Formats: sequence, C-alpha cells, structure tokens
Amino acid sequence: MTSTLSRAIAHYPNRFDPGVLSELPEHLQETIQRRNKVLGPGYTLIYREPVEFVAGHGAHLIDRDGNDYLDAYNNVPCVGHAHPHVAEAVARQMAVVNTNTRYVQEALVDYAERLLSTFPEELSKLSIACSGSEANDLAVRVARFHTGGEGIIVTRWAYHGITREVASFSPTLGAGSPLGPNVRLIDAPDPRLVAPGSTLAEHMRQQVRGAIDDLERHGYRLAALITDCAHSSDGIFTDPPGYMRAVVEEVHAAGGVYIADEVQSGFARLGESMWGFSRHGVVPDIVTMGKPMGNGLPISGVVFRPEVSEEFGRSVRYFNTFGGSSIPVAAGAAVLDVFEKENVQQRVLENGNALRAGLREITKNSPYVAEVRGAGLYVGVEIVKDRETLEPDRALTEDVINDMRDRRILISGTGTSANTLKIRPPLAFDSADVTRFLDTFAEVAKNRL
Repeated sequence: MTSTLSRAIAHYPNRFDPGVLSELPEHLQETIQRRNKVLGPGYTLIYREPVEFVAGHGAHLIDRDGNDYLDAYNNVPCVGHAHPHVAEAVARQMAVVNTNTRYVQEALVDYAERLLSTFPEELSKLSIACSGSEANDLAVRVARFHTGGEGIIVTRWAYHGITREVASFSPTLGAGSPLGPNVRLIDAPDPRLVAPGSTLAEHMRQQVRGAIDDLERHGYRLAALITDCAHSSDGIFTDPPGYMRAVVEEVHAAGGVYIADEVQSGFARLGESMWGFSRHGVVPDIVTMGKPMGNGLPISGVVFRPEVSEEFGRSVRYFNTFGGSSIPVAAGAAVLDVFEKENVQQRVLENGNALRAGLREITKNSPYVAEVRGAGLYVGVEIVKDRETLEPDRALTEDVINDMRDRRILISGTGTSANTLKIRPPLAFDSADVTRFLDTFAEVAKNRL
C-alpha cells in the first residue's frame, strides 16, 4: 500500500506506517482504527507491526496472547515494570490522602531530603513538577531570571520536551517545530569530530564559544547551556568523561548557567554514579529529572544551587497542582527504597559492562557497525553502509530493530539519521536478561550485520 506517513513523523525512528494497516492481524487493525478515530494529533506507534501489552514485571512485558517480551527500550519503569514495592506504596497512599504543596507534608520533606542527599552539597533546593518538559521549562525560566539573558545553547539533535518554550530548543522535533531565534546548536560530543592534535574538551569549548559569540552578535546574552548527559537523541555519546569541565567554564565566563538534563541519564542509568554529570567532575547550576523518578507515576524535579533560584522564588510565584502531591511523592520515595534495597547502581554497572562487551564481540567483524558506545544500561550501536565512510544506514537499522521485535525483544533507534540502535532497558535488567538479549542479537546480526 502507499505510505501515509505524515511530515511530522517521517523522521521518527522505528515508526509504524499507517499505510500498511490492512496487513496487520485483525484485532490490531480494529484497535488501531478505533484509536485513530478518538486520539488527537501527533500520536505515533512504533514497530512495523505494533504490539499491545497487558502486563509487565521487571524488564519483561506480556502481550495479550501471553508472550513474554524482553524490554530493552523503556526507561520510565526505572526499577522495573509493576515493581511490587512501588505499587504497594502508591496504593497505600491513594487510599489515605492526596494533598498538594500548599499543605504541610512531612513525607514530601522526607523525600526531598533523601533525593537531595544524592547530589553534591551545592545543589540543595528541589522543586517538583509532573514531567520532564515542565521541569526543563521551569529550569529555563529560572535561568533567564537569574542571568538576565535569553540565549539558549543545545546540541544539534537534542530533545528536551514538548511545551512551546522547551520545543523551541528541541531540534529533534523537526522543521514543524521551529527553533527560537535565541537558540544556537553545537555538536554532540562525538570524538570523531575532533581535529587532529586537539581534544574533545577543546572542540566542545570552541563550539560553545562560537555559539555564545553568535548569540551576542544578534543581541542575545547567554542564559543557559542545557545538555542531556547521555546525548540520547543525538545518537548516545557518553565518553570520554571530563570534557564538560571546559564547557562549563566557558558558559560561566559568559554569565550563563549550566543545566544538566538528567531525564535520560539520571538515576544511575550510566552506572558509574547516580547522576550523569558526576562522570565529568562538574557541578551544574540546575539539574532536571523526570520519567524514571516515580517509576511511571507523573513526577519530575528541578534541583538548584540556591543562589541561582532564591531571587526567582522571592519574585515569582510557582505552584504546580500535582507536582509534589502525596501520591507521586510516595512513588518517588518507593523508587529510592528499591535503589537502596536492591543495590540498583551496582546491578546497572555490572550488567551494562557485560551487555556492551557482548555487543562488541558480536559486531567486531561487521562492516556495518561503526561503533558500540554508551555507559551503564544506555547503549548505542551505530549502523552504517560502510565503516570507512560512516554513511548512515537507516533502513538496515530498522530491519535490525524489527527483527529483534519479531523475536520478542524491544529496542528502538536514535541519532540525527536514526541509524543508531537505542538499547535502554529498565534498570531491573539482570544477567539472565543480558544473556537472552545477546543470544538473540547474535542471531539477528548473523543475518543482517
């Protein structure tokens, strides 16, 4: 059938083409047709054959026919799908009361103290919202108020959220969501872009300096550099650690602040530390977090250096009806309990190392795999037409993704050309899951790579 992909989703990695709806099993066709009639614009299904899930546990999802899928894609259920400790905490709180931050809540204060204890002592103030988009929106509001600037610097294919403000500095949303005139783009930290004789730190410093100069030429003072510490949408670039020190120095010299977007890289996702920025030996001025914070409950947060946020707090009223309310706070506290009881960070470190080592071994002789990169349980496998030219191969990437889905393992794609496999499982991913993933990937690689 003729493709009916809209311009808005044409670049979206691993998306379902509604033009082939008639080729799907009858029950899927019916549900998708009903979905299309009632849901608003912009929704996207993934995989060539979408899949419906009715249950989950750990890093596993169960479809309506009882088939077990290994989830190596979803970071929102941070400590695992339907984790019993989180479910019990939420149900218990829901049966008691759900109040907001205009009332005294000892549980909220307890949670804030526990969460802040995972940060450097310079970061000591927490505001709570409902989504990563809201968190980044608030972070930029505070940055502008504190600096008096308007200029924003992000990486070339960054994604930071969907509010009108945040979409204006989320280039991955595409041409239908234009960037603000106050936004400048810099390279993601890809070591292959570094000129001979230079370093990644110097390359990134020059990128930031050039962006600041261009903003100033157009009448914009720098407000903030905001980066996802895993550079997830750019193609997953986590190494080498340390280059951010030079970048932050440049930002501060221009009077701006550094916002670390930890929605993707936080909560020990990168293994070596609780927060992605810690790998670089820097302390941000503002940190944002979201999705994994409540294991699926809508809760997000912004952590500030107090000197950055105090005047904003005195001058601007901020209230979020559900941000900081009792039920999502109970979920957030339960997630921290699981981190402590299950030693989640160590599990991520060990299984992430094993996963990347296995992928490198499987693909070491492939002419179509440029790199296996990442940290912890965030891994990218870049697929190309030729290792020498590094020409992206999106079609082959999507073949691999869908071959894995057909074998009941879920991954997706990322990067400016959507040619990097995105492997980002719940942190419940254990050694047995690693083995299943690698065995299946080896089968697919034998046929495709």
